[in-house]
Amino acid sequence: MNPSDLRPRVLYVTHRVPYPPDKGDRIRNYHVLRELAKVARVWLAALADEPVTNDQHAALNNLCERVAMIPAGGKSRWVKAGLSLLSGKSLSEGLFNEAKLSEQLSAWATEANFHSTLISASSLARYQQLPALAKLPAHVDLVDVDSQKWFDFADATRGPKSWLYRTEGQRVRKLEQRLAKRASTLSLVSKAETDVFNGFTRPNAAITATNGVDLDYFRPMHLVPPLPACAFVGAMDYFPNIDAAVWFATEIFPHVRASYPEAQFHIIGRKPTAEVLKLGTLQGVHVLGTVPDVRPHVAAARIAVCPIRVARGLQNKVIEAMAMGKPTLSAPAAMAALHAIPGVHLLRPTNVSEWVKDICELWLDIDRREELGKAARAYVEQYHDWPMCLTPLIQRVVG
Repeated sequence: MNPSDLRPRVLYVTHRVPYPPDKGDRIRNYHVLRELAKVARVWLAALADEPVTNDQHAALNNLCERVAMIPAGGKSRWVKAGLSLLSGKSLSEGLFNEAKLSEQLSAWATEANFHSTLISASSLARYQQLPALAKLPAHVDLVDVDSQKWFDFADATRGPKSWLYRTEGQRVRKLEQRLAKRASTLSLVSKAETDVFNGFTRPNAAITATNGVDLDYFRPMHLVPPLPACAFVGAMDYFPNIDAAVWFATEIFPHVRASYPEAQFHIIGRKPTAEVLKLGTLQGVHVLGTVPDVRPHVAAARIAVCPIRVARGLQNKVIEAMAMGKPTLSAPAAMAALHAIPGVHLLRPTNVSEWVKDICELWLDIDRREELGKAARAYVEQYHDWPMCLTPLIQRVVG
């Protein structure tokens, strides 16, 4: 018998295809999968909201014993989301409710003797309650406290949108409280998130398994001289990133340009909305949109910025820039999950005047930029290595 056959068999269900690792949830899910595949035989079922390529199939089949990708797109998703809301559940539960996924998981359960199940979000909890799976140890990688995220969104908006966000927060919180009673493991990305979750459920309901960085992929790339630019990376169809890009471009960057007319602001990320694209009409602002590789653009900029005002969990964009040895400025909301020391590993401006002051002071100070960059790289090497970060979760799933 092949020794690998002795490894436990784990069913992993994700709300999006976890490859390529080019976006927040995909990045974490991919690395969870990669670490899990080292110690278990993984059967992966993923909902696919976009066409799946041959490269995606090949990469995932290389890690898993079995793979199923279930199409989940179109207008019917939003009909199910609306019906879910009317029934007293969250929109999210309806969005990820796919009968074909239930059928696939139930069929697999007749083939395989699963050791446990792991899901990538609370909105997938219904699948762990399928009759064929309900008795297995159920693990949930919550990542962030989603209910609090929706409450934060409600506070940052007005009118019907605020009402919808708050209602979603209330529904998701009820789901999270139910999970705290029945799940074998609940994991979150930072101690701050874990403390929030345990505060409205029970002591020690959740554990912390933070995010890492691919330290070989995100390495310093020394381009001399760097462009006179501030770089901001993120999915530009996501409310916190849109808000951050607009705020920086309109409230902060004009003051930087007043001191340094050659300064540029580069907005890098997939699917920029019309609001983000409009920023490209401002002096010095360049909306690059989707790029095949963000690293050259981050490396080419003088400074990395993360001006996010509404944030939960850990911002991959921050630790990736730090891993590249890039002097980084981050808003306080994007730093709650980090052990990084402001002024040592990165800078943490708290208002417009501090943002402008910190950027302008760094602009011509090469020595200070190099000092921050080296300290940033050392920090992520110590605290954000993926295998170390995910060990608390992986041990629970296969234990």
